[in-house]
Formats: sequence, structure tokens, C-alpha cells
Amino acid sequence: MINIIKNYKSVRNHTEYLCSFLELEDFTPQSAAFASPPKWHIAHTTWFFEQMILLKYDKNYTVYNKEFSYLFNSYYNTIGKRIARHERGLLTRPSVKEVLDYRKYVDEKMLSLLSKEIKEVNTLTILGLNHEQQHQELLLTDLKYTFSKNPLYPVYKNENYVNDTNSHEGWLEIKEGIYEIGHNSDTFCFDNELGKHRVFLEPFKISKSLVTNKEYLEFVKDNGYKNSKYWLDDGWHWLQENKISKPLYWEHINDVWYQYTLSGLIKLDDNAIACHLSFYEASAFAFWKGMRLPTEFEWETAANNLNWGQRWEWTNSAYLPYPNFKISDGAVGEYNGKFMINTMVLRGASSATSKNHSRTTYRNFFAPNTQWQFTGIRLAK
Repeated sequence: MINIIKNYKSVRNHTEYLCSFLELEDFTPQSAAFASPPKWHIAHTTWFFEQMILLKYDKNYTVYNKEFSYLFNSYYNTIGKRIARHERGLLTRPSVKEVLDYRKYVDEKMLSLLSKEIKEVNTLTILGLNHEQQHQELLLTDLKYTFSKNPLYPVYKNENYVNDTNSHEGWLEIKEGIYEIGHNSDTFCFDNELGKHRVFLEPFKISKSLVTNKEYLEFVKDNGYKNSKYWLDDGWHWLQENKISKPLYWEHINDVWYQYTLSGLIKLDDNAIACHLSFYEASAFAFWKGMRLPTEFEWETAANNLNWGQRWEWTNSAYLPYPNFKISDGAVGEYNGKFMINTMVLRGASSATSKNHSRTTYRNFFAPNTQWQFTGIRLAK
């Protein structure tokens, strides 16, 4: 009981710590449908505990505000209707103060409930805390995208999250064989990691380092964004339709390359690991290099012998269920399974990922055109 209460307080406090660097005006704007405002994140993660736990397990619980479920539900169809995703930034009310009061109210009720040591409550709370840690990273990525639209290049804080460099070089060789994939222990994992199974892998090599800004800039300078032969057809159409000619947040000013970061606009660091690249860009770069992206099974097999955690790493694997994958009953069953279409798997973690929220079996997933996450490239051959 003590550990889960301590963990609950720690995770919830970290969200508010991330918000402590914001001005009041920063909490509400939304620059794209995918980039939710900080105020919505801190309310939604609170709503998760209220909706998934308190309403079911605390018979005396009184909903803080009945309208909040419509405002702060994300995608749970079984729970009810919700505001359109692209309209979250229109919510000037409730105020930031009221949302923080809502968090305090729910926290008090949750801590009281956790003290009763109900197994099902503890299990759902751990899920809720991992859910909140996902939103902590989303809060940063969404905020960065919104800040990037401001010509003043706002500074969030001194840490820029993109100055990581490689500590290893060369290639790791993996022999052909049958390898076990998936989560199989008593520690927490998401349902999409379950279904431990075996896969056969041909021999392969995987890079010990991630692609750097210098390496990716060579691709840009070699007209990589202008030559269709490097690109998947879908990716090429994405380039043309969106007039993309460089990575997200890169700026070419007076023949000098810059990069917008959460600590403002800085000169592009050649040695830093490239960031904010889509699957399409990762795939094109790999083709240009005469290599490829690893599959998620290759990545997991090699992971214990790699230095990972600086960038979410694109794999060449579609997001699909493992053998014997089962969708849970109720709203929590909507967490992962229904998104197993039109997305690609990323492995690892990033410099923006919350502490204690990474493992070698973690399966992140995003659409192939996603750029605003802290994503990078590890090559294979």
C-alpha cells in the first residue's frame, strides 16, 4: 500500500512539475488536432482516475463536475460522447485553477481509496499512472509543437531534450535462431506486450548508434527530399501534399541550419542524435544508405546489448496483435487493441519519456507521418 501511494503522489506531482514552467497563457492554445493543450492533459489524466476507478469502487464518490466527462474523455466510446479532438484548445473554461482544483479533489479521493488496499483498485491505479506518464511525454511534445508556431521561439526551460549523443559505434551481429518476444513477468506492462511467443530471425546486424544530425543533413543536402526513388509511394505523396523539404523544427537561415527546441532556437548540433523524424523519413534515409530499419522483433532481440532510450526508434513492423492477444472488457479494453491498423511500431524510449516508464518489450505506435514525437533512426542490415 505504501509503495503505490508513494508512486501515485510521485507521478501526479511530476505532471504538475512539468506545468510549473508554463505561463498561464500557455495552458490553453492548441496548434493542431494532434497537439492537445496542457490544460486538457492535466484534466484528462485526472478524469481517467475518476471514471475508471472512483466511480466503480468508491460508493460514496460524488462526481466533481458532470460536464467534465464530455470535455476530457479522449477516445473511450463505451463511456459516451466527447468534444472533438481539434476543439480541445477552445476550452477557455473551465479555468486552469478549476482544473487544478479538480486534480486535488480526485487525488484526495484516490488516496483515501488506495488506503483500503483493494487489489482491483491497485491494478487499475498502476495502469492509470502509466497512462499519466504517457501523457507527461505528450504534454511536452504537444507543447513544443504549439510553441514552434510562435515566431518568438519561446523557451520552455533550459533543458532542450535533443542534445543527446551516441556513446557506442559499430554493429551488433545477431545469429539466426528462434527468439522469444513479449512480456512475461509479474511487473507491469500494457496488454499489447502480452502473448509471449517465438519468432525465427535470419542473421542480421543492427547499429549500436542512432543516426545523427550530421548524417541526416547529408541526406538533405543530397536532395533526399527531392528524389522519389528513396521514398515509399505513400511517403512521397505525403511530402508533396505537405511541401516538406526538411525535418520538423529545422530552419535554414542565412546558410546556417538551426533547430527549434524547448530551450529555444539553437544551431543544429552535428553530433546530436537526429530527432522528430517520421517513419517515411526514416525509411527513405535507410534506403538512401543502402540499409533498412529493423523489425520490432529484431530490435527486442538485440535490445539488451544496445544503448537505447534517447529516441523512440522506428521499426519496420506494422502494429499488430501478438498471438493470443485479448482485449479486456469495458473501457480499458479500448486502450490499445482498436488502434492496430495503419500505424507502425516504435521501440525504446526518448529523452522526454518519464522515468521508470520504459522496458525492452514496450510497443509504442504512431501513424507513419508522425513527426512531433521524439523519434529517431537506428539502422539494420
